[in-house]
Amino acid sequence: MKFRLLTIIALLGMVISLPAMALDLQEARSSGLVGEALSGYVEPIVSRPDVYALVAEVNAKRKQEYTRISQQNGQPVDIVAKLAAEQIINRLDNGHYFKAPDGSWKRR
Repeated sequence: MKFRLLTIIALLGMVISLPAMALDLQEARSSGLVGEALSGYVEPIVSRPDVYALVAEVNAKRKQEYTRISQQNGQPVDIVAKLAAEQIINRLDNGHYFKAPDGSWKRR
């Protein structure tokens, strides 16, 4: 069980650093356009078509990776996503937003 958890954590590190979209996501985070939710997915803070497109792209790639990790480790996708959320939120830069358990946006 510990090995699986460590494997999941290591693989989630790769998800966090998806290089193809890191700059776009990073810029959106830095600008306060998107925030990280406890679900393991990005949510829009600002209502704009380009923000929605970025959120859809990022979340589709995350879901694909969470599904792959889930299948490799025999864990439900939502558990993998929630483990990822914890890591992603803990690694956010100062000024980036995340969703608190009460549903409000908080700034790191």
